[in-house]
This record gives sequence, structure tokens and C-alpha cells, in this order.
Amino acid sequence: MSDSSTALKNVVRERYALRALGVEGTTGCGCGCGGAPDDFVTRNLYSEHEAATIPEQAVHASLGCGNPTALAELKAGEVVLDLGSGGGIDVLLSARRVGPAGKAYGLDMTDEMLALARENQRRSGVTNVEFLKGDIESIPLPDASVDVIISNCVINLAADKDRVLREAFRVLKPGGRFAVSDIVVKGDVPAAVRRSVELWIGCIAGALEETEYAAKLSSAGFVAVDLEATRVYRADDARAFLAEAGLDVDAVAPQVDGKFYSAFVRATKPAA
Repeated sequence: MSDSSTALKNVVRERYALRALGVEGTTGCGCGCGGAPDDFVTRNLYSEHEAATIPEQAVHASLGCGNPTALAELKAGEVVLDLGSGGGIDVLLSARRVGPAGKAYGLDMTDEMLALARENQRRSGVTNVEFLKGDIESIPLPDASVDVIISNCVINLAADKDRVLREAFRVLKPGGRFAVSDIVVKGDVPAAVRRSVELWIGCIAGALEETEYAAKLSSAGFVAVDLEATRVYRADDARAFLAEAGLDVDAVAPQVDGKFYSAFVRATKPAA
């Protein structure tokens, strides 16, 4: 791993650790801690019914940009893996959807988030769940062991996205589904602007351009690749963040308005 990749991973780990500790009241870190997305990215992603079925701490720890468990069409008995599972919200919701005959794995590299997720599992009483420590670039599961891979605004954080997608392909069973929510870029954004925008919309690392995302999935071996916009971000939503980044908001707005969006990214591992 390169020095820059290691540094990026350490920054992500540190900031998500602070988020987990903030949820448990250990620190004063609240929403937006350490460059995490603001409320306009994370708000209203889960229904009242979904939120009522899981611990409040799991909801508060969520830094996602979508609701992959609702969009993935999970079936009873399936095995699900959540890449970058954080406080466990999508794992716990998935476990309820697949039922006792199925199983939901959560994979995370941050000890504090894993501790929070396991405590949320205890609070929820859900038993068909297992949280694993590890990197999404090197998934600690056997080949062809998972029916569905989900993730919620995490792959954009990875330094080596090609490796993440190859690993996802490896652990999926033939015919398995890739069904993640992620931040995606539409078209060109000036490099200097994009670096600053990434701090508020991409949680440290860079979001892929939509055609590049699709190409990387195809290169990893996936078929039936599709990206569906679920929430488009407007410049007015992020005026405060753009100003804090030292940018002239009025000058920058036309260059970023509507260029970043949450997407539900679908793909399939060929059945044969």
C-alpha cells in the first residue's frame, strides 16, 4: 500500500472513530464531525418504521447517503455483506429482511465502530449477524460465499476502488448481486473545486465519475451495471461548506450544482 493510501485510510479511521465515540457520548463530536456529510446528505434515508426496529444509536451513527437495504430486494435466507458497516444500521435492517435462515455480515476497519455495532446488535436482539474487522480491499470471507453485497457511502472513501470491486466480485456467489448506495459525480468538475467539494460530499476521499464507476464494475467482471440517481445535491445545500473551504460560492456554484449525487449502484456477477 502506498504512503498516500495509508495516510488516507488512517484519516478515515480516525474520523469515524470519533463519530462512534460521539454517538456513545464519549466525545462532543456531532453530525459533520471531521468532514462527514451534513444533514442534507444523510437526512430522511430511513422510514419511521425502519428506525423504530433498531437502536437509536445505530440511527445516529449512520453517515450514509442512501438506503441500500430497501433497494436491494433482499430475500429470506440470503447471505448479505455490508462493506464499511459503521454502527450497524444496514446490517441490522438486512438481518431482519433475510430472516433467521439468512445471515448479515458487517465489515469495518474501525474498532470503535465495531464496538458500537456489536452493542447495537445486543440492544436489538438480532442474532443472525456477525461483525468482522478488516478492510474492504481485502474481505475476510471465502470465495463465492455471499448472495448480496451492500454498502452505504463507503466505496468513495477507498483509495483502491478497483481492488474493492474485485474483492466484491470474488466473494459473491455466481448470480450474486452488488447493490450499494454511493456518491457519484456527473460530468467534469474542475480539479481544484472537486478537491474542496470532496470534503463535504465525499467524506475525505473522491467520488467516482459515473461512467468511470460503471467501467470499473465491468472491468471487475460484473454485468447488468446500472446507476440510478436517488438524491441530487444542489450548490445551495452546501453554501456554508463551500464558504468554509475558502471558495467563492457564487463563482463555484455553477460548476458543482447538480454534479454530485447519491446513486443506487446495481450490478450482477454472471451466473456461470
